[in-house]
Amino acid sequence: MSDFTLVQQLETRLINAWPSFETQIAGGWVLRFAKGYSKRANAATPLVPGVTLEDELVDHIVAQYEKQKIRPCFRLTSLQAEDVDARLAARGFEEIEPTFGMVAELQGLAPEELAADHAVRIENRVDPRWVRGAASSYGGDKADDSVLIEIVSRIRQPVAFATLDLDERPVAWGLAVAERGYVGLYDVVVAPELRGLGLARTIVMELMAWGREQGATHAYLQVREENEVARALYRSLGFTDAYRYTHRVTPQKPAPARRSR
Repeated sequence: MSDFTLVQQLETRLINAWPSFETQIAGGWVLRFAKGYSKRANAATPLVPGVTLEDELVDHIVAQYEKQKIRPCFRLTSLQAEDVDARLAARGFEEIEPTFGMVAELQGLAPEELAADHAVRIENRVDPRWVRGAASSYGGDKADDSVLIEIVSRIRQPVAFATLDLDERPVAWGLAVAERGYVGLYDVVVAPELRGLGLARTIVMELMAWGREQGATHAYLQVREENEVARALYRSLGFTDAYRYTHRVTPQKPAPARRSR
């Protein structure tokens, strides 16, 4: 399998696993919109290897996002033509949040490595309590549980919402979506005051085990390049880098100056 084929397979599954509210196609790019919640659901992403990005198409894509009051963002996954990144940089688009797509084989893992932890509850339907817990622990620009529940309620593939309880208190959350031999892991998060205790590892292992029960032979996920703690965890579970992607976004507009009284 070529690198481009693997990237395309993972990216198409991501689109289904993490739905947007609206989708447009423009010149070989898929434009996704979800009220600005998460870049993967609110960015223009190449669909086919070698797709180009002329100035006229950039203008069109930027206009679509500005109409919806979403900061224009391009996810560059390596499927695009080689000159696309330089073209966007020359137009002033800033590079932010480099991220790795990682994959792991499930069939090669020993059964004990995928043993279920009875502290983890898995549901196949979204529960508002799961959404509130995950969003609250994420915080920042991902704290809006009203948008998160809209996104995860649109998932149409087999899905697992995992919650880890500690002393009968929910303290860690994760989401898995199975499709065509792969299980994608999303929104793995631990309560801030309990990070570093191995709870994320338990959630990930449980979701990998669930994925194998659904017939998946591989797991995949995305993690920011700067998050070396999470990357080390995933490497210890057999994940390796499949591809690296970056985001190019329009510069933030400065806040208007306050008038002196």
